Amino acid sequence: MKKLFALLLCLTLMQGVIGFAAAEDGAVDTNIKATLTFATYDNEAMLLFDELDLEGRFQEKYPNVTIEIEEFKDDEYFKSMKIRAAANELPDVMYLQTRYFPVFKEYMSDLSDLDATKNNVMAMDYAVDGVVLGIPEKRSEDYVFYWADMFEAAGVSVPKTWDEFVAVCETLQTYYSANDPTFAALAVGAKDSWPLYPLMEYAPASFSGVGNMWDVMATKDHPFAEGEPVREAYTKVYNLIKLGVLGSDPLGIGYDQALSLFLNKSATMMADNSMGLAKIKNSGVDLTNLKTFYMPYTTEDGSFNHIVQGDFYMGVPANNENAALAKEFVEFFFSADWYEDYIKTLASDSTMTTIHKDRDYYMSFADAEQPELQVVGYLGGGDDYTAIVSECKFDYNRFGTEMLMDGFDLEAAFAKMDADWAAARAKLGMN
Repeated sequence: MKKLFALLLCLTLMQGVIGFAAAEDGAVDTNIKATLTFATYDNEAMLLFDELDLEGRFQEKYPNVTIEIEEFKDDEYFKSMKIRAAANELPDVMYLQTRYFPVFKEYMSDLSDLDATKNNVMAMDYAVDGVVLGIPEKRSEDYVFYWADMFEAAGVSVPKTWDEFVAVCETLQTYYSANDPTFAALAVGAKDSWPLYPLMEYAPASFSGVGNMWDVMATKDHPFAEGEPVREAYTKVYNLIKLGVLGSDPLGIGYDQALSLFLNKSATMMADNSMGLAKIKNSGVDLTNLKTFYMPYTTEDGSFNHIVQGDFYMGVPANNENAALAKEFVEFFFSADWYEDYIKTLASDSTMTTIHKDRDYYMSFADAEQPELQVVGYLGGGDDYTAIVSECKFDYNRFGTEMLMDGFDLEAAFAKMDADWAAARAKLGMN
């Protein structure tokens, strides 16, 4: 009995040593009991997490782990996360956007060594100082959704250059507004400000073909001066806006109202991404004549530039007791055990080299219209840009809403922004 007891004691100690060694190696016990909190503002994904049984599939690997989904509205999410970061109460898994990397980078784990990172076509491109803070779940790009039958009735075709796009907008506005005072050639819910992003956020990078335009802008005292790419891009956008092609009162309607105009054919075009397409598909409207093309951000040399970026960057806050388990969840999320079924249910494209997905039917029209384009990988502004805009209160979408206001003076606005920008750089010691 003594020998048997000694043997059992020895085995127990060995298991403890082995368990300790496993913990030292970073392995997670598959029998661990824990609750992972996962914060998201992706309304489309929230439904799929339930329908495709995200928790149940993960429990096939970790049967004693529950997943608690924290749901937020998109306009509340990052405000809440900033408050929670300051209180050291971030969730175990959370989504980021590139423009928020500088805000959260000190709170996040480095995901560079994960297989999910190595197999992702975009993750390393968005590393901050060599550190991968988040892995893009989706490949995001914008389209101009349009009604082909309305184009045909007005006698216009898909534009291949920016000048053609402006002309198409003018023709459509003139043709349809005569009988519909609410008509907008291009529906934009500017009351919400953010729907202006396809024009105000992407235009500088698109026209210039420089994906990190905001960081380039941060190196200059006068980025709004004559000849500068940001100024030239916004001048083109303003010249479009002042033609009245966004409708009679774009500042009086938000995104949902603009979408309603488009679905009811009181608008012929709407710039949006795959999340917008999901809303269109779920509307119940007849989509027989729905097609897409890429916004024609063309240059004088004939280049057709198209912004592509990752979206919904999944990250793991570092200072929580479940960080190792959360990384295992990220590995699972981007594996064939989950991601393959998940991404094929979405309109977005896969970001994983290991998971193929065919193009969505409606998005394929854009590819056919413009098979030769220059892909521009979009990057949000880094630390310097973030510091400058915080100091001088520059907001590209808000600048777009100002363009829509009566009495707006573009030249005066450029002069003021240039002065404010230079003063901010001087105050921050960047001269």
